[in-house]
Parts: sequence; C-alpha cells; structure tokens
Amino acid sequence: MIESERQQILASLEHGSSVLLEVLCGVTETLAARVPTPERWSILQCVEHVALGERYLLSLIKSSKFNGKPLIHDQREILIAARGADRSVRTESPPDVLPKGSFSSLREALEGFLISRRKTLEFVNTNQKDLRSWITWHPLAGTVSCREVLALMAVHPVRHAKQIEENKAVLAI
Repeated sequence: MIESERQQILASLEHGSSVLLEVLCGVTETLAARVPTPERWSILQCVEHVALGERYLLSLIKSSKFNGKPLIHDQREILIAARGADRSVRTESPPDVLPKGSFSSLREALEGFLISRRKTLEFVNTNQKDLRSWITWHPLAGTVSCREVLALMAVHPVRHAKQIEENKAVLAI
C-alpha cells in the first residue's frame, strides 16, 4: 500500500470514529437504552451494532485470501462511501452483527467499538500489502477487496451516527 492511500484510509476511519463520538455527547445511559419506536433500534443497540460490525469486518480482512492480482473497483469504493452513509435506503444487517445485548451499557458498547477501531487502525498502519489484491466475502456485497471492506468500515459509524440523530429527534432531545 502506498503511503498516500494509507493516509487516506486512516483519515476516513478517524472521521467515522469522530462522527460517532460527537453524536453520542450528552447521551445518558437511560436515554441510550430507550427504544424510540418498535421498528427502531435504541442508541445502545446502534452502538452495539457498530462495535460488532467493526469486529466482524476486521475478521473478514484478517481471513482474506491473496487473489494474485488487484481487484480494482474504484467506482464501487466511491459508491460504498456514498451509499454507506445514505439512510434513505434501509439495509438489513447480516445476522452476525445484529444487536443482541452483548454490552450492558452504552459506555461498554462504545469501548468495544473503540478497541476494535484501534485494531483496525493498527492493521492499516502496519500493513504493507496491496489491499486490493486480498479478497474476502461479505454477506451483502459478495466478493470484495480488503480496501473495499475498509471503505465500509470507515462509513459504517457515520451511517449509524445519522440513525442516532434520528433517534434523538424522535426522543425529543
């Protein structure tokens, strides 16, 4: 991976973390546990999902296989960034990352995300491979490069920060 690409990936991952942290400012544990409507996740469930998603997506990267040649989908990487943050289109989550009460508090769920995000950042900082030459399988996108997975990881907290904003509006914060 060339250094400019590494810096771009790191910046987008940091941005996603910052957006999530910012939207959670002032959210109490009581508020985080409230389900705004029966068809919505609570704020705690949203953060749990993001934490589980980060761990799951990093495991996909770590179990990826060398493809022999780069899998270049520049347009798909751009679409991941755009569509990943678009809340106008509902996306069903893979079963492995559905909230299931893995964390007892918002603080614990957020820490779970931050621990996994630090591991993701460490991977990007130390990786020397061409991430487009390493492929894995994502349950919604099919065969993807590790670079595409990182693009998804960067935007995933942004998507759910928007969902948390929606919840805050419904809960009248």
